[in-house]
Amino acid sequence: MDEKERYDLGMAKRRKVLGAAWVDRANANKTALNEEFQDFITRAAWGEVWTRPHYDDRTRRILVIGTMLALGHWDEFVMHVRAALTEGGFTPDDIKEIILQQAIYCGVPAANHAFKEAATVIAGLEKK
Repeated sequence: MDEKERYDLGMAKRRKVLGAAWVDRANANKTALNEEFQDFITRAAWGEVWTRPHYDDRTRRILVIGTMLALGHWDEFVMHVRAALTEGGFTPDDIKEIILQQAIYCGVPAANHAFKEAATVIAGLEKK
């Protein structure tokens, strides 16, 4: 597979996981500074890793949400919680269970903050 094919596969997976509107917004916000990075993550994260056959998208979403919580990367946590709820068929209870699981291994303060962030996402989606 060449880099163009990997990019195209990655873009298709990225749109499926995050939603077309989200990806379109990210693409519209490309700059000379971040354009190569956007290309890189589309090829590497989405085209190389997310398209591997071993885990399904649901499992990968759980792993990513848990990892973002563990690392305290709240912007990415929020983005993936939103995408899981809007594009991935997750329910608020699914998100709750991920956070509870991570509370044991990542700590109560991280989980407490994750519940705050998730609640904000859920409330925003309920308004729509």
